[in-house]
Amino acid sequence: MRIARFAHAKGMSFGVVEGEPEAGPQGLTIAEIEGHPFGQITFSGARWALSDVRLFSPILPSKVVCVGRNYAEHAAEHGSEVPKEPLLFLKPSTSVIGPRDAIRLPIFSRQVEHEAELAVVIGAPGARRADRAAAERAIFGYTCANDVTARDLQRSDGQWTRAKGFDSFCPIGPWITTGLDVSDLEVRCEVGRNPEEMEVRQLGRTKDMVFDVPALVSYISHVMTLLPGDVVLTGTPAGVSPLAEGDTVTVRIEGIGELTNPVVSVA
Repeated sequence: MRIARFAHAKGMSFGVVEGEPEAGPQGLTIAEIEGHPFGQITFSGARWALSDVRLFSPILPSKVVCVGRNYAEHAAEHGSEVPKEPLLFLKPSTSVIGPRDAIRLPIFSRQVEHEAELAVVIGAPGARRADRAAAERAIFGYTCANDVTARDLQRSDGQWTRAKGFDSFCPIGPWITTGLDVSDLEVRCEVGRNPEEMEVRQLGRTKDMVFDVPALVSYISHVMTLLPGDVVLTGTPAGVSPLAEGDTVTVRIEGIGELTNPVVSVA
């Protein structure tokens, strides 16, 4: 099931995306559901073509918990060792944007980079001191994410809050996919100036994670309580590189879909 959050003529709702994404947005519809998707799914009866609505970030998390250096090749490209335990940091909820929203390059940085990542969405009742089995039960679904990073500030600050925390630095979407086996999925990032000139910058597989998804959720839940709707970013493959004004960046994850965002400069 694919759960999206969207705006339509009568307001904003959650809905189930119907059809096959390979057919393109013209072949997809979205069926409105009553209330929040974490409970029993009940359809309202309203339905739209996906091309006639605007998709938002599929969830508004209380926090985004991120994992650094969870792919060995990415750690190596920055001259770092793979951590012996998951390396955690946070992105504020205000960094979250949705599909087609602009990534805004701050005036404080000269090196803003993309990081394509599998994102985990926590469901009800959350997770607190969860073992592996409980961590798996706490997972509602998965989506695409871009852990946008001001790399120069990450290096100069010595800690990552400012580099990772600017408004618009956490695109997620386009929807939450439930019931997906994420043990070996392709994670891809493409950057370009138009659809005909997109360059593959990152290409990896989730099987190459140092710590897999249940291990990460369990570990994090022993540090902080994960609430329903919280998002966990699971790390990025090698190939991160700078973004520039006028670029378009697309994160594609097998079995989920694609998340596309333009890049603009802050005036």
